[in-house]
Amino acid sequence: MIVRNLEEARKTDRLVTAANGNWDSTRLSLAQDGGNCSFHITRIYEGTETHIHYKHHFEAVFCMEGEGEVETLADGKIWPIKPGDIYILDQHDEHLLRASKTMHLACVFTPGLTGKEIHRDDGSYAPADDVDEADDEKPL
Repeated sequence: MIVRNLEEARKTDRLVTAANGNWDSTRLSLAQDGGNCSFHITRIYEGTETHIHYKHHFEAVFCMEGEGEVETLADGKIWPIKPGDIYILDQHDEHLLRASKTMHLACVFTPGLTGKEIHRDDGSYAPADDVDEADDEKPL
């Protein structure tokens, strides 16, 4: 059994902060914990916009607090997000995530993240097999 506390995890390297300061994410469960997914609590900061395109990962995101929107770039559709909403990137949707009030999100990734990933210029992570040990020191 694995038991972790969010506030304690935020004091470790499980807290990852975006280089641009738009978000941080606490990785409570990672691939190496033995599951087929990873579980994160992510904060998207008020007034920010983040380009994301998970080409190699399925992600489900549940909004616990805050407000914002997701815009799917393929069709320009805007989806308002508020507490109690979930959005699921079942088509590896390229999107913009905007927070009008700081959002607290519970996120599940399949396959699970290792914690070594970095966002590439196109908003994606490399496939799990391509994550390099050298990325240990790079921010997500």
